[in-house]
Amino acid sequence: MNLKIIFSTTGVLVLASAAWAATELARVNGSVITLEEFNKKYSALLPLYQNKTPTRANVLDDLVKRELGLQEARRLKIDKDPEVVEEMETALYQAFLRKVLTKEFEKISVSDTDAREFYQRNPEIRTSHIFVQVRPNAPKDEEQDALKRIREIESKQLRSGKSFAEVAQKFSEGVAAPMGGDIDYQTKDKLDPAYYRAALALKSPGKVSGIVRTQFGYHIIKLTAIRPWNDVDRATVKQLLAAERRQQIFDKYMAGLRSRAKVSVKTNLL
Repeated sequence: MNLKIIFSTTGVLVLASAAWAATELARVNGSVITLEEFNKKYSALLPLYQNKTPTRANVLDDLVKRELGLQEARRLKIDKDPEVVEEMETALYQAFLRKVLTKEFEKISVSDTDAREFYQRNPEIRTSHIFVQVRPNAPKDEEQDALKRIREIESKQLRSGKSFAEVAQKFSEGVAAPMGGDIDYQTKDKLDPAYYRAALALKSPGKVSGIVRTQFGYHIIKLTAIRPWNDVDRATVKQLLAAERRQQIFDKYMAGLRSRAKVSVKTNLL
């Protein structure tokens, strides 16, 4: 029991538990809602109400209903349901990340110079592609068939002198085919990493890649433009760099946890 010393009206020292010392506002089947707890929750709720501020009585009524609901959920063993346990663990994981990493995230500062240097390495690009889809976890024969088809498109169509847009319109899969494979300007975070790296490696607009495998299937990529720094939305660039730095902080923290843990992974089963 958590005890503390208080003085009675006669000046005699008395031992009392912290629960006894707290001001009891309500009791729900033996579970106490203290005045201190209520005031804290009421203050936290106020900013959420823009048009009508709730009365203290209404908020207390909601807290009582919440406690009744939680108690009934436990009685029905809903807190033991596997789906609910998964939801609770996800919430706990997210709360854990907020508690341990928020202060580090708040230290992130991105200057104009930082943003420009980042953009030079990760520019916004416009591309077109010829695409043959491969389903996730597709069997080997489907994978081989898709590779065979895009090789035939590359050798028999692109190298025959037809324009990239014409070949894409006729042979590519996906929503971009009617536009000649054009997917317009995209930032790094909007593209599959393998696709973005392959497109950026072309360096000069007008160049066409070889066959590129991504998580979605096979592509032949044409780089059509790189947006110049003076035309970009710099706020978006700063957001991308800040997100990258947050990811680095997260990865470093989790690598530290992993280094102190025993982790075994059977990659052959993936």
